[in-house]
Amino acid sequence: MIEIYAIGKNKDKALTALEKEYCKRISGFTKINVVEFKDETNDHVDRENEVLLIKEKEGQRVLSKIKDTDFVVLLDLHGKMMDSESFAQSLSNWQMKSSHIVFVIAGSLGPSQALVNRANVRWKLSDLTFTHLMTRVLILEQIYRGFMILNGRSYHK
Repeated sequence: MIEIYAIGKNKDKALTALEKEYCKRISGFTKINVVEFKDETNDHVDRENEVLLIKEKEGQRVLSKIKDTDFVVLLDLHGKMMDSESFAQSLSNWQMKSSHIVFVIAGSLGPSQALVNRANVRWKLSDLTFTHLMTRVLILEQIYRGFMILNGRSYHK
């Protein structure tokens, strides 16, 4: 099973439709679920202590759902970038290590140190900046692409 743990609620109908479409496609290979966690208001965060507190609160919400046996892939600006073939091979390897893979998208201020410490892998999608909602769709698309590559299907080309 694969789950996407995302801080914040998706209120964009178009992106929600894309999420559902990719979840439907992925479900032909494995169970998939997107779990949303409440985000903290951070409109006027200007002090480092406030930023750390918000990251800690959001991180604890996610960590409370992660089990010791879960394989955790944290989306992180300081993570390792992979091309699609490398990601597909990594996905296969991760599935051998755990029956439950959790991809974590932290809040807009980034992950807490506790989330960074818990992650088995830190993955950087791109040097470009994407919204958190678009990141959810991009992850789902790459998971689908990974399964298609692993199964020798033509979607990748």
